[in-house]
Amino acid sequence: MILFSAAILIGLIFLILSADRFVDAASVLAQKTGLSPLIIGMLIVGIGTSAPEILVSALAAMQDNTGLALGNAYGSNITNIAFILGLTALISPIPVQSGILRKELPILCLVTGASIVLLWDRHLGFWDAVLFMVALLALLVWLVKTGQESPDNFTVEAEANAQAHLPKMSHTGLVLVLSLAVMMAASQGLIWGAEGLAKALGVSDLVIGLTVLAFGTSVPELASSLIAARKNQHALALGNVIGSNLFNTLGVVGVAGLISPSTVPADLLTRDLPLVALLSLSLFVIGMGWRGRTGRVNRWEGGLLLAVYVGYMATLATSASAV
Repeated sequence: MILFSAAILIGLIFLILSADRFVDAASVLAQKTGLSPLIIGMLIVGIGTSAPEILVSALAAMQDNTGLALGNAYGSNITNIAFILGLTALISPIPVQSGILRKELPILCLVTGASIVLLWDRHLGFWDAVLFMVALLALLVWLVKTGQESPDNFTVEAEANAQAHLPKMSHTGLVLVLSLAVMMAASQGLIWGAEGLAKALGVSDLVIGLTVLAFGTSVPELASSLIAARKNQHALALGNVIGSNLFNTLGVVGVAGLISPSTVPADLLTRDLPLVALLSLSLFVIGMGWRGRTGRVNRWEGGLLLAVYVGYMATLATSASAV
C-alpha cells in the first residue's frame, strides 16, 4: 500500500509540474504562430488547466478502466465547484459581472443535463462520445466568436493573465514534447498506483477516481483560482471553474468514450451525477442572481459549498468502508 501511495504522490507532483510547463510552452508556440491573445487566454484559463484530467482519463480508458476515467472527470467537476470555488469565495466573494460568463452558466447546466441523459442507459458508446466532442468543438468556436465580437472584463483579464504567464523560452518545441512525455509517464504511474490502492483498500476504482485522482488533477484549477482571487481577478476565478467543468464533461468524457466505449458504473448515475447537476444548477442560480439580487458568490455561499464537499467525501468514505 505504501508503494501505491508513493506512486500516486510522485505521479501527481510530476503531472502537475509537467502540465504547467506544457501549457506555458503551448502558449508560446501559439503566440509565435500568430494566434490572438484572446484565444490563447481562453485556452489557458479554461482548458489548459484540464490537461491532467484528459490525459489521466485517456490512459485509464486505454486500459479499460472506466471507473477511473469517469470518476476523474466528474469528481473533478464536483471538486471544482464545491471545494475550489467554495474556498475561493471564502477568501474573496466573487461577483458575476462578465457577460460571457453569464452566458456560460446556463450552457454548463444544459451540458450537464445532456450528459446525464446520454449516460442514463449505463453505456458510454462511440456515438455518445462523438456527440460530446462535436459539442465541445461548437462551444469553443462560440466562445472565441463571442469574445471577439463583444470583449468584456473577463476577456481582458484572460488576455492579461495569459501574457503575464508567457515565459521566454528557447527550444519551445522541445519543451512541449518533453513535458508531454513526462505527463504521460506520470499519468501512467498515477493510474498504476490508483488501481493498486483501490485493490489494497478494497474500494472501487470509481471511488479512487472521484477522490484521489479528482482532487490531484484539480490542483491546477485550485492554484489558478486562488491566485486570481488574490489579485481581484474574480472573473478569471469563476471562468476557470466553468471552463474546466465544460471541458471535463465534454472533452474528458468524450475522449474516454472514443478510446473505450464501456459500461457506466451505477453509483455514478445515482449518486455522483445528480450532485454534479445540483452543484451546476446552484451555481447558475447564485451566478445569475434572483429577485433583484445581482449575481455573486458570497462567503456564506462559499462556506455552504465547502460543507457540501465535506459531506460528499464523508459519504464516499462511508460507502467505501461498507464494501
